[in-house]
Amino acid sequence: MSPRPAPPTDGPLRFAALGDSLTEGIGDPVHGGWRGWAAVLARTLTTEPAEVEFGNFARSGALSRDLTTEQLPAALALRPALAAVVVGGNDTLRAGFDIHRTTRELDTALRALAEDGARLLTACLPDPGVLLRLPQPLARPLARRMRAVNTVVHELSARYATVHLHLAELPWTTDRSLLSVDRLHPSAKGHQLIARGFHAALTTAGHPLGPAPRADVCTPPPGRAADLWWMATRGTRWVAGRSTDLLPGLLALAAAEGRGRLRGATARLDEQMARAASAALAGLPPGAAAQR
Repeated sequence: MSPRPAPPTDGPLRFAALGDSLTEGIGDPVHGGWRGWAAVLARTLTTEPAEVEFGNFARSGALSRDLTTEQLPAALALRPALAAVVVGGNDTLRAGFDIHRTTRELDTALRALAEDGARLLTACLPDPGVLLRLPQPLARPLARRMRAVNTVVHELSARYATVHLHLAELPWTTDRSLLSVDRLHPSAKGHQLIARGFHAALTTAGHPLGPAPRADVCTPPPGRAADLWWMATRGTRWVAGRSTDLLPGLLALAAAEGRGRLRGATARLDEQMARAASAALAGLPPGAAAQR
């Protein structure tokens, strides 16, 4: 497929954000909804925030397949000059996790946006098991899946020459103020940190920008009392209510992990997932790596 003409340079700078609750802005409340890192970044992409047309198509609970079926058509209609694609965490939390499908969906979305002339923003994601402090029988298989997704994201980021942010390496577990009370989504401070990270990466890549996002935020980080209240009133229900198949899937993961550990096969399971990620990348359509 031949690339379409680049988005028009006259008029406002168009920025599209695709993904899940992280990009929707969960954890960064404002009057009437959520703000989030993408909205914060949008206001700094030019010296005049009014000159940016921002479309946030991300939604809570989105899987990688939702990129192509729901979000991508709307994003392409915006004809963005910049497009952020950050997704994959919810895939790891589903019983039917398939790294091949996740890889295909991510590649399809990134390729379509690149062919439309958009400069792409991507990010690897932190391990949800670590953020939620799950026990090892649950945390280890989730970590294995997250490594596979991040392997795919890193490779596709190189193929499409994206502006990439290593979210997995930010100090989520050592700086509690970066996480919201649910322990999984960034707090207002965390969203600001992500926005500043992308701003710095875009600056390094030579993209002309306005001033960097402010480091100060008005919303205080959740304290110990808020942590305890959330765990007592919502914490256990969060896992059960995350999706219709999450809890059975996690229990099956824990059981398989336990059996593997008894057989001394934990390392083999890690290797199998790593090979699956490599095979998924190798199975992408010819020419996918040529888009720059």
